[in-house]
Amino acid sequence: MVVVTLNEEDRLRACLESAAWADELIVVDALSHDKTVPIAREFTDRVIVRPWPGFAAQKNLAIGEASGDWILSLDADEMVSPELRGEIARVLAEGGPHDGYRTPRRNIFWDRWIRHGGLWPDWQLRLFRRGCGTFVDRAVHESVDVTGSVDRCRGALVHRSYRDVADFLARADRYSTLAAEEWVKRGRRVRATDFVLRPAGRFLSMYILKLGCLDGVRGLLLACLYAYYVFIRSVKAWERQGESRR
Repeated sequence: MVVVTLNEEDRLRACLESAAWADELIVVDALSHDKTVPIAREFTDRVIVRPWPGFAAQKNLAIGEASGDWILSLDADEMVSPELRGEIARVLAEGGPHDGYRTPRRNIFWDRWIRHGGLWPDWQLRLFRRGCGTFVDRAVHESVDVTGSVDRCRGALVHRSYRDVADFLARADRYSTLAAEEWVKRGRRVRATDFVLRPAGRFLSMYILKLGCLDGVRGLLLACLYAYYVFIRSVKAWERQGESRR
């Protein structure tokens, strides 16, 4: 199992405990200034500390350090459920037969599982045969590309992504900057409608079409927050396009 970290002292222990059964645990840390590294070293001596080169690059480096036949890549805010552990054990015992496996991710916000709004099942490809999977080099929302066949597991990852609203807003600021830079790099122009229609579309999609309304006030707040993210991403892309014309 491999995991990348940066200042995750409050969540890393639960992550590593959920995967302590793995034959190999590798943690790649991006110069954390809290207790992340000491916590990681309670579980493994394979702790690598290096500067942050980007999401995909850091995760691919961690993959390259693994020596097992199979790799499970986790984020520090994720945990392996008992059901998923059993399925992974079966896959490893049978040697596949596929080269990669997607697993549903159970997103937890404000201590409750969010079942709607497009946040479930939230399929993630995290288990793959060594040598068959790499993270695609994107500025944000990196994903694994597997050479070979891919199947699905039923057991879930448990994802405790945002500590609170302040954490969401801080991440939205970082991720929207990266996404805006990628938007500009691809040469896409920002239109006035992107400031209105895209955020409104995200809200309506999450809250109405994907039934986020069934998650109560949490569903409403998340639809609003994700719409806000889409809005500031468009604004930042517009700013950068203006700077490129000067």
